[in-house]
Amino acid sequence: MVKASAPGKCILFGEHAVVYGQPALACSISQRMSIELEREDTFDSWRIDGRTFNGKKHPHIKYIRDHLPPHDEQPLHIRIRGTIPKASGLGSSAALSVALCGALQQIRDEPQNLQQASELSHQAEAQAQGGRASPMDTATSAYGGFVVLSDSIEEDLDFIETRSMEVNGERQEWHLHTFEATIPEGTALVIGNTGVHGSTSAMVLQVAELIQNEPTRKVELETIGAIARRGIQALRNGDMKAVGQAMSENHIVLRSLGVSSPDLERLIRAAAPSSLGVKMTGAGGGGCMIALTENPEETVGAIEMQGGRAFITAFNEPGLQIEHLT
Repeated sequence: MVKASAPGKCILFGEHAVVYGQPALACSISQRMSIELEREDTFDSWRIDGRTFNGKKHPHIKYIRDHLPPHDEQPLHIRIRGTIPKASGLGSSAALSVALCGALQQIRDEPQNLQQASELSHQAEAQAQGGRASPMDTATSAYGGFVVLSDSIEEDLDFIETRSMEVNGERQEWHLHTFEATIPEGTALVIGNTGVHGSTSAMVLQVAELIQNEPTRKVELETIGAIARRGIQALRNGDMKAVGQAMSENHIVLRSLGVSSPDLERLIRAAAPSSLGVKMTGAGGGGCMIALTENPEETVGAIEMQGGRAFITAFNEPGLQIEHLT
C-alpha cells in the first residue's frame, strides 16, 4: 500500500489582478488531502472509497490514472481522506490530484518527481474545468511553502519553472517562483470559512466586465500588484506587521472591485481587532477569509462568534509527501 499527501493553499496577495499580469502569492497550509492506493485483489476494476470508479464523476482522477497507469495494469483501490474543506477556495481538488500523482509514481517504482506531479495535476485540473486552470494551486500543493505566479520572470525570486497551456485557442504562459521567509514564532494564519460557495468563474467575469465598462478601474489591479510585491518583500524580511498591513490594503481594493460579500465582511470585521492583517482569499463572493495573527485562539473565537468556521494553520507547510509505503 502507498499513502501520499499534499497540502491545500491560500492566496495571500494578488487575487484577480493576476489575471491581468500582476503577481500573486500563495502559501501552503497545514490542512492536507491524503490518497491511499492498494492493489485490488478481489475486484477486476478500479474502486474509489469502496465503490466502482466512475471516471465521469472524477475526471481529474481519471486523467491522472490514464497518464500514470501502473506498469502491471492491475486495478487499484483509491481511498481519499482529507482535512481541506471542499469548494472553499483552499485547493482541495488540486491537493488531491498532486497526492494521487505522488502515490502513482511510487506504485510505478519511480522516484518522486515534484515537477511532474505539479504539471500533470495542472493539466488534469484544466481538463476537469473545461480547459482553463491556473497552475498556482497545484504548484503550491506539490512544492509547498510560498509560490509566486507572474507573467514574467521575477529576477529577485527563486525561479521554479515556466508553464504554458492552450486556453481558448491562445497560448497562455505562467512563470512560477518561490522564496525563503523567516516567520517569527507565534505568528499564524487563521482561516475563516463562510460556508458560502462562491463561483470563481462568475467573480472573474464580473471583474472583466467592470474593467471593460470602466477602463480606468484597471489602476486598481495595478495597485494590487504593487501591494503584492510589497507584501512579498515584507515576508522575506520577516516583517509581519508590514505583511499584515499589505493584506488589509489588498482586501480594501478587492472590496472596491465588488468581489467581497456580506458574509466575508462580517468575518473580516470580527477578526480584525486581534489580527495584524485580514483579507478575503480566493475569487470571493463567499468562500474564505484569512487573518495574520499573533493571537490565533482569540481570532478563531471571534470568527466563530460570527457564525464562521475557523481553523489555525502554519506557514511553509511541506508539499507532496510519501507517508507510507509497503
